[in-house]
Amino acid sequence: MRRIAVVGLSPKPYRDSHRVARYLQERGYEVVPVYPREETILGAKVYRRVQDIPSGVDLVDVFRRREELPGVFDDALAARSPAIWTQLECVDEASARRAVAAGVTVVMDRCIMVDHAALLGRNWRVS
Repeated sequence: MRRIAVVGLSPKPYRDSHRVARYLQERGYEVVPVYPREETILGAKVYRRVQDIPSGVDLVDVFRRREELPGVFDDALAARSPAIWTQLECVDEASARRAVAAGVTVVMDRCIMVDHAALLGRNWRVS
C-alpha cells in the first residue's frame, strides 16, 4: 500500500486531516487529496471525488462527518478502492456492510497515524 486518498484533507495545517496526511507523506506514502475546493494541498493535485483519481488508490482514508459517510463509501466503491479507513468517531455500519459485501476491507473509528506509529514506529518509511 503506497497510494492513499485522503477524503476531507483540509488545507489548514492545524486540522487533523492535514497533520495525518503530512505524517503519511513524510513516511513515503503518496497522498492524494480529495477536497471540494483548492487546486493543491501538501504539494499534491486535489481531486473532487475518489473516482476522479487516475489509476486509483490503495486506501481511502476518510475525514468526514458521519452523515456524509454513505456518499463517501459510494464514491470509494465506484472507484473500486480495495480498502476504506474512517477516522475516530466516523462510523456507519450500513455503509461498512455494503463495502465488505463488495470485497472491500473496512477499518472504522481508528486513527491511521496512531496505528501506524504504534505498529511500525514513527521513524518507519515506505521503501
